Amino acid sequence: MLDDRMEPKWVDTFEEVIGQLCQVKRGETAVILSESQSRRILVDLSEMALWRLGARTFHVVVPSPRANPVAPLRSTGTSLALGGLRSLVDALAGADVVIDCTVEGLLHSPERKDILARGARILMISNEHPELLERFRPSTELHARCVRGAELISAARAMHVTSAHGTDLHVDLEGIVGRGSAGAAYRPGAMGYWPAGLCLCFPKRHSVNGTLALAPGDLNLTFKRYLESVVILTINDDYVTNIEGSGLDAQLMRSYFAAWQDQDAYAVSHVGWGMNAGARWDALAMYDKRDHNGTEQRAFAGNFLYSTGANESAERFSPCHFDLPMRNCSVSLDDLIVVKDGNLCGELLG
Repeated sequence: MLDDRMEPKWVDTFEEVIGQLCQVKRGETAVILSESQSRRILVDLSEMALWRLGARTFHVVVPSPRANPVAPLRSTGTSLALGGLRSLVDALAGADVVIDCTVEGLLHSPERKDILARGARILMISNEHPELLERFRPSTELHARCVRGAELISAARAMHVTSAHGTDLHVDLEGIVGRGSAGAAYRPGAMGYWPAGLCLCFPKRHSVNGTLALAPGDLNLTFKRYLESVVILTINDDYVTNIEGSGLDAQLMRSYFAAWQDQDAYAVSHVGWGMNAGARWDALAMYDKRDHNGTEQRAFAGNFLYSTGANESAERFSPCHFDLPMRNCSVSLDDLIVVKDGNLCGELLG
Protein backbone atom coordinates (compact mmCIF):
# COMPACT_ATOMS: atom_id res chain seq x y z
CA MET A 1 0.00 0.00 0.00
CA LEU A 2 1.28 3.45 -0.91
CA ASP A 3 1.93 6.07 1.76
CA ASP A 4 -0.30 9.15 1.92
CA ARG A 5 2.57 11.48 2.83
CA MET A 6 2.24 14.95 1.32
CA GLU A 7 4.72 15.42 -1.53
CA PRO A 8 5.61 18.88 -2.96
CA LYS A 9 5.49 17.45 -6.49
CA TRP A 10 1.83 16.52 -5.96
CA VAL A 11 0.99 20.07 -4.91
CA ASP A 12 2.63 21.21 -8.16
CA THR A 13 0.56 18.69 -10.12
CA PHE A 14 -2.71 19.81 -8.52
CA GLU A 15 -1.87 23.46 -9.10
CA GLU A 16 -1.10 22.73 -12.76
CA VAL A 17 -4.28 20.76 -13.42
CA ILE A 18 -6.66 23.03 -11.48
CA GLY A 19 -5.00 26.18 -12.78
CA GLN A 20 -4.65 25.25 -16.44
CA LEU A 21 -7.61 23.00 -17.17
CA CYS A 22 -10.07 24.67 -14.80
CA GLN A 23 -8.54 28.12 -15.28
CA VAL A 24 -9.11 29.11 -11.67
CA LYS A 25 -8.40 32.82 -11.28
CA ARG A 26 -7.39 34.86 -8.28
CA GLY A 27 -10.42 35.92 -6.29
CA GLU A 28 -12.77 33.24 -7.61
CA THR A 29 -14.83 31.34 -5.07
CA ALA A 30 -13.86 27.68 -4.83
CA VAL A 31 -15.50 25.05 -2.66
CA ILE A 32 -13.84 21.74 -1.86
CA LEU A 33 -16.58 19.15 -1.45
CA SER A 34 -15.66 16.09 0.58
CA GLU A 35 -17.20 13.61 2.96
CA SER A 36 -16.11 11.98 6.19
CA GLN A 37 -14.62 8.97 4.36
CA SER A 38 -12.90 10.98 1.59
CA ARG A 39 -9.23 10.40 0.87
CA ARG A 40 -7.81 13.18 3.04
CA ILE A 41 -4.69 13.81 1.02
CA LEU A 42 -6.77 14.74 -2.05
CA VAL A 43 -8.62 17.35 0.02
CA ASP A 44 -5.35 18.77 1.37
CA LEU A 45 -3.68 18.87 -2.05
CA SER A 46 -6.71 20.66 -3.53
CA GLU A 47 -6.62 23.23 -0.74
CA MET A 48 -2.88 23.87 -1.24
CA ALA A 49 -3.31 24.27 -5.00
CA LEU A 50 -6.25 26.66 -4.67
CA TRP A 51 -4.35 28.73 -2.11
CA ARG A 52 -1.44 29.07 -4.54
CA LEU A 53 -3.84 30.11 -7.29
CA GLY A 54 -5.38 32.81 -5.11
CA ALA A 55 -8.92 31.40 -4.98
CA ARG A 56 -11.19 32.22 -2.06
CA THR A 57 -11.64 28.69 -0.77
CA PHE A 58 -13.97 27.05 1.69
CA HIS A 59 -14.82 23.46 2.58
CA VAL A 60 -18.11 21.62 2.56
CA VAL A 61 -17.80 18.30 4.40
CA VAL A 62 -20.75 15.94 4.65
CA PRO A 63 -21.08 12.66 6.51
CA SER A 64 -20.54 9.64 4.32
CA PRO A 65 -23.89 7.91 3.75
CA ARG A 66 -24.83 4.72 5.54
CA ALA A 67 -23.49 1.57 3.96
CA ASN A 68 -25.98 0.24 1.46
CA PRO A 69 -27.72 -2.78 2.95
CA VAL A 70 -28.14 -4.42 -0.47
CA ALA A 71 -24.51 -4.59 -1.59
CA PRO A 72 -21.30 -2.54 -1.36
CA LEU A 73 -21.06 0.43 -3.72
CA ARG A 74 -17.67 0.81 -5.37
CA SER A 75 -16.29 2.83 -8.27
CA THR A 76 -19.69 4.02 -9.47
CA GLY A 77 -19.25 7.76 -10.08
CA THR A 78 -22.47 8.25 -8.13
CA SER A 79 -22.01 9.87 -4.75
CA LEU A 80 -25.09 9.57 -2.55
CA ALA A 81 -23.56 11.79 0.14
CA LEU A 82 -25.49 14.96 -0.81
CA GLY A 83 -28.81 13.23 -0.26
CA GLY A 84 -30.74 15.77 -2.33
CA LEU A 85 -30.33 18.41 0.41
CA ARG A 86 -31.47 21.65 -1.22
CA SER A 87 -29.46 24.06 0.92
CA LEU A 88 -26.31 22.06 0.24
CA VAL A 89 -26.91 22.07 -3.52
CA ASP A 90 -27.51 25.83 -3.36
CA ALA A 91 -24.20 26.39 -1.56
CA LEU A 92 -22.29 24.40 -4.17
CA ALA A 93 -24.12 26.01 -7.09
CA GLY A 94 -23.25 29.47 -5.76
CA ALA A 95 -19.50 28.89 -6.08
CA ASP A 96 -17.44 29.52 -9.20
CA VAL A 97 -15.63 26.19 -8.91
CA VAL A 98 -16.42 22.95 -7.08
CA ILE A 99 -13.53 20.57 -6.46
CA ASP A 100 -15.28 17.25 -5.93
CA CYS A 101 -13.38 14.97 -3.55
CA THR A 102 -16.31 12.77 -2.57
CA VAL A 103 -15.62 9.05 -2.45
CA GLU A 104 -17.70 8.12 -5.49
CA GLY A 105 -17.90 11.50 -7.22
CA LEU A 106 -20.71 13.57 -8.71
CA LEU A 107 -20.48 12.28 -12.28
CA HIS A 108 -23.77 10.36 -12.18
CA SER A 109 -25.23 11.92 -9.03
CA PRO A 110 -28.76 13.34 -9.20
CA GLU A 111 -27.61 16.73 -7.84
CA ARG A 112 -24.94 17.34 -10.50
CA LYS A 113 -27.32 18.85 -13.05
CA ASP A 114 -28.67 21.46 -10.60
CA ILE A 115 -25.18 22.49 -9.51
CA LEU A 116 -24.00 23.01 -13.09
CA ALA A 117 -27.20 24.74 -14.22
CA ARG A 118 -26.39 27.88 -12.24
CA GLY A 119 -22.94 28.24 -13.76
CA ALA A 120 -20.69 26.51 -11.26
CA ARG A 121 -18.04 24.33 -12.86
CA ILE A 122 -16.98 21.03 -11.31
CA LEU A 123 -13.68 19.17 -11.30
CA MET A 124 -14.24 15.65 -9.99
CA ILE A 125 -11.02 14.15 -8.63
CA SER A 126 -11.29 10.39 -8.72
CA ASN A 127 -10.62 8.54 -5.48
CA GLU A 128 -7.11 7.53 -6.49
CA HIS A 129 -3.77 7.69 -4.75
CA PRO A 130 -1.92 10.87 -5.85
CA GLU A 131 0.75 8.76 -7.58
CA LEU A 132 -1.84 7.70 -10.18
CA LEU A 133 -3.00 11.29 -10.65
CA GLU A 134 0.62 12.38 -11.09
CA ARG A 135 1.34 9.68 -13.68
CA PHE A 136 -1.19 10.75 -16.27
CA ARG A 137 -2.39 14.28 -15.73
CA PRO A 138 -4.74 15.79 -18.31
CA SER A 139 -3.51 17.98 -21.16
CA THR A 140 -5.11 20.56 -23.41
CA GLU A 141 -4.04 18.53 -26.47
CA LEU A 142 -5.77 15.38 -25.19
CA HIS A 143 -8.85 17.39 -24.29
CA ALA A 144 -9.05 18.79 -27.82
CA ARG A 145 -8.96 15.28 -29.32
CA CYS A 146 -11.64 14.09 -26.88
CA VAL A 147 -13.84 17.02 -27.89
CA ARG A 148 -13.33 16.08 -31.54
CA GLY A 149 -14.38 12.51 -30.79
CA ALA A 150 -17.51 13.81 -29.09
CA GLU A 151 -18.32 15.84 -32.21
CA LEU A 152 -18.03 12.69 -34.30
CA ILE A 153 -20.50 10.91 -32.01
CA SER A 154 -22.95 13.81 -32.21
CA ALA A 155 -22.78 13.83 -36.01
CA ALA A 156 -23.30 10.07 -36.41
CA ARG A 157 -26.53 8.13 -36.72
CA ALA A 158 -25.26 4.81 -35.38
CA MET A 159 -22.40 3.14 -33.53
CA HIS A 160 -21.38 -0.43 -34.30
CA VAL A 161 -18.96 -2.39 -32.10
CA THR A 162 -17.40 -5.73 -33.04
CA SER A 163 -14.61 -8.01 -31.89
CA ALA A 164 -13.02 -11.32 -32.82
CA HIS A 165 -14.43 -12.76 -29.58
CA GLY A 166 -18.02 -12.24 -30.79
CA THR A 167 -19.05 -8.74 -29.77
CA ASP A 168 -21.68 -7.36 -32.15
CA LEU A 169 -23.37 -4.32 -30.64
CA HIS A 170 -25.55 -1.70 -32.32
CA VAL A 171 -26.30 1.72 -30.80
CA ASP A 172 -28.76 4.21 -32.28
CA LEU A 173 -27.20 7.68 -32.00
CA GLU A 174 -29.99 9.76 -33.55
CA GLY A 175 -30.39 12.92 -31.49
CA ILE A 176 -27.60 11.99 -29.05
CA VAL A 177 -24.97 14.51 -27.98
CA GLY A 178 -21.46 13.09 -27.60
CA ARG A 179 -19.24 13.99 -24.68
CA GLY A 180 -15.47 14.21 -24.58
CA SER A 181 -13.28 15.33 -21.70
CA ALA A 182 -9.76 15.15 -20.43
CA GLY A 183 -10.31 17.05 -17.20
CA ALA A 184 -11.12 20.50 -18.59
CA ALA A 185 -13.79 22.49 -16.75
CA TYR A 186 -13.06 26.10 -17.65
CA ARG A 187 -16.49 27.26 -18.85
CA PRO A 188 -19.47 28.00 -16.57
CA GLY A 189 -21.56 24.87 -16.19
CA ALA A 190 -18.78 22.52 -17.36
CA MET A 191 -17.69 19.35 -15.61
CA GLY A 192 -14.32 17.66 -15.89
CA TYR A 193 -12.85 14.68 -14.15
CA TRP A 194 -9.30 13.62 -13.41
CA PRO A 195 -7.94 11.19 -14.55
CA ALA A 196 -9.76 11.28 -17.87
CA GLY A 197 -9.54 10.89 -21.61
CA LEU A 198 -12.83 9.49 -22.92
CA CYS A 199 -15.31 9.97 -25.75
CA LEU A 200 -18.77 8.70 -24.85
CA CYS A 201 -22.50 9.21 -24.94
CA PHE A 202 -25.58 8.28 -22.94
CA PRO A 203 -27.96 6.51 -25.35
CA LYS A 204 -31.64 7.34 -25.27
CA ARG A 205 -34.29 4.71 -24.57
CA HIS A 206 -34.80 1.79 -26.96
CA SER A 207 -31.48 2.27 -28.76
CA VAL A 208 -28.98 -0.47 -27.76
CA ASN A 209 -29.09 -4.09 -28.93
CA GLY A 210 -26.66 -6.91 -29.55
CA THR A 211 -23.99 -9.02 -27.89
CA LEU A 212 -21.01 -8.13 -25.72
CA ALA A 213 -18.32 -10.81 -25.54
CA LEU A 214 -16.10 -10.04 -22.56
CA ALA A 215 -12.79 -11.88 -22.80
CA PRO A 216 -9.95 -12.65 -20.37
CA GLY A 217 -8.02 -9.44 -19.79
CA ASP A 218 -11.07 -7.21 -20.09
CA LEU A 219 -12.08 -5.49 -16.86
CA ASN A 220 -14.97 -5.31 -14.44
CA LEU A 221 -14.26 -2.11 -12.50
CA THR A 222 -17.07 -2.53 -10.01
CA PHE A 223 -14.99 -5.41 -8.67
CA LYS A 224 -11.66 -3.81 -9.70
CA ARG A 225 -10.48 -7.02 -11.35
CA TYR A 226 -9.42 -8.42 -14.69
CA LEU A 227 -11.72 -11.02 -16.17
CA GLU A 228 -10.20 -14.49 -16.26
CA SER A 229 -13.06 -16.23 -18.08
CA VAL A 230 -15.45 -15.47 -20.92
CA VAL A 231 -18.70 -13.61 -20.13
CA ILE A 232 -21.33 -13.11 -22.85
CA LEU A 233 -23.92 -10.39 -22.28
CA THR A 234 -27.07 -10.28 -24.40
CA ILE A 235 -28.48 -6.76 -24.76
CA ASN A 236 -32.13 -6.39 -25.77
CA ASP A 237 -33.77 -2.95 -25.97
CA ASP A 238 -31.09 -1.40 -23.69
CA TYR A 239 -31.17 -4.13 -21.01
CA VAL A 240 -28.85 -7.00 -20.20
CA THR A 241 -31.22 -9.93 -20.53
CA ASN A 242 -28.77 -12.82 -20.26
CA ILE A 243 -25.34 -13.32 -18.66
CA GLU A 244 -23.68 -16.40 -20.06
CA GLY A 245 -20.54 -17.92 -18.59
CA SER A 246 -19.57 -20.71 -16.25
CA GLY A 247 -16.61 -19.03 -14.55
CA LEU A 248 -16.40 -16.90 -11.42
CA ASP A 249 -16.63 -13.65 -13.41
CA ALA A 250 -20.12 -14.42 -14.70
CA GLN A 251 -21.21 -15.69 -11.29
CA LEU A 252 -20.09 -12.46 -9.60
CA MET A 253 -21.88 -10.32 -12.17
CA ARG A 254 -25.13 -12.27 -11.96
CA SER A 255 -25.06 -12.15 -8.16
CA TYR A 256 -24.38 -8.42 -7.94
CA PHE A 257 -27.01 -7.49 -10.51
CA ALA A 258 -29.64 -9.66 -8.82
CA ALA A 259 -28.95 -8.22 -5.37
CA TRP A 260 -30.43 -4.85 -6.34
CA GLN A 261 -33.82 -6.19 -7.47
CA ASP A 262 -33.85 -3.20 -9.81
CA GLN A 263 -34.55 -3.67 -13.50
CA ASP A 264 -32.84 -0.40 -14.39
CA ALA A 265 -29.58 -1.73 -12.95
CA TYR A 266 -29.38 -3.90 -16.08
CA ALA A 267 -29.91 -0.98 -18.49
CA VAL A 268 -27.22 0.79 -20.50
CA SER A 269 -25.64 3.85 -18.90
CA HIS A 270 -22.99 5.05 -21.34
CA VAL A 271 -20.88 3.74 -24.22
CA GLY A 272 -17.67 5.07 -25.72
CA TRP A 273 -13.95 4.58 -26.05
CA GLY A 274 -10.71 5.55 -24.30
CA MET A 275 -8.36 8.22 -25.66
CA ASN A 276 -5.53 8.48 -23.13
CA ALA A 277 -2.27 7.06 -24.49
CA GLY A 278 -0.67 7.66 -21.09
CA ALA A 279 -3.13 5.36 -19.33
CA ARG A 280 -2.12 1.71 -19.02
CA TRP A 281 -4.37 -1.30 -19.30
CA ASP A 282 -2.01 -3.36 -17.15
CA ALA A 283 -1.53 -0.84 -14.32
CA LEU A 284 -4.41 -2.27 -12.27
CA ALA A 285 -2.11 -5.15 -11.37
CA MET A 286 0.39 -2.77 -9.73
CA TYR A 287 -1.83 -1.29 -7.02
CA ASP A 288 -3.76 -2.43 -3.98
CA LYS A 289 -7.49 -1.92 -4.41
CA ARG A 290 -7.48 0.80 -1.76
CA ASP A 291 -5.04 2.86 -3.82
CA HIS A 292 -7.01 3.10 -7.05
CA ASN A 293 -10.52 3.57 -8.42
CA GLY A 294 -9.96 2.06 -11.85
CA THR A 295 -10.28 5.38 -13.69
CA GLU A 296 -7.05 4.79 -15.61
CA GLN A 297 -8.49 1.59 -17.05
CA ARG A 298 -11.60 3.42 -18.25
CA ALA A 299 -9.43 5.81 -20.24
CA PHE A 300 -6.66 3.72 -21.82
CA ALA A 301 -6.44 4.43 -25.53
CA GLY A 302 -8.54 2.21 -27.79
CA ASN A 303 -10.64 0.42 -25.18
CA PHE A 304 -14.40 0.15 -25.72
CA LEU A 305 -16.24 1.07 -22.53
CA TYR A 306 -19.71 -0.32 -21.89
CA SER A 307 -21.50 0.73 -18.72
CA THR A 308 -24.78 -0.05 -17.01
CA GLY A 309 -26.84 1.97 -14.55
CA ALA A 310 -27.64 5.68 -14.33
CA ASN A 311 -28.49 7.35 -17.66
CA GLU A 312 -29.91 10.86 -17.67
CA SER A 313 -30.66 10.76 -21.42
CA ALA A 314 -32.99 7.82 -20.80
CA GLU A 315 -34.26 9.27 -17.50
CA ARG A 316 -33.14 6.20 -15.58
CA PHE A 317 -31.27 6.06 -12.29
CA SER A 318 -29.82 3.14 -10.40
CA PRO A 319 -27.00 3.13 -7.83
CA CYS A 320 -25.82 -0.17 -9.32
CA HIS A 321 -23.16 0.60 -11.94
CA PHE A 322 -20.83 -1.57 -14.00
CA ASP A 323 -17.96 -0.12 -16.05
CA LEU A 324 -16.61 -2.76 -18.42
CA PRO A 325 -13.56 -1.65 -20.48
CA MET A 326 -12.93 -4.11 -23.32
CA ARG A 327 -9.77 -4.60 -25.36
CA ASN A 328 -9.30 -5.40 -29.05
CA CYS A 329 -12.71 -4.12 -30.20
CA SER A 330 -13.50 -2.15 -33.34
CA VAL A 331 -15.84 0.84 -33.13
CA SER A 332 -17.42 2.55 -36.11
CA LEU A 333 -19.63 5.63 -36.33
CA ASP A 334 -21.73 5.15 -39.47
CA ASP A 335 -19.00 4.31 -42.02
CA LEU A 336 -16.14 5.93 -40.07
CA ILE A 337 -13.90 3.56 -38.09
CA VAL A 338 -12.64 5.33 -34.96
CA VAL A 339 -11.15 2.27 -33.20
CA LYS A 340 -9.75 -0.75 -35.07
CA ASP A 341 -8.92 -3.88 -33.09
CA GLY A 342 -8.24 -1.80 -29.98
CA ASN A 343 -6.26 0.96 -31.69
CA LEU A 344 -7.35 4.56 -32.27
CA CYS A 345 -7.68 5.55 -35.91
CA GLY A 346 -7.32 8.67 -38.06
CA GLU A 347 -7.59 12.11 -36.52
CA LEU A 348 -8.13 10.68 -33.03
CA LEU A 349 -4.54 9.43 -32.86
CA GLY A 350 -2.25 11.46 -30.62
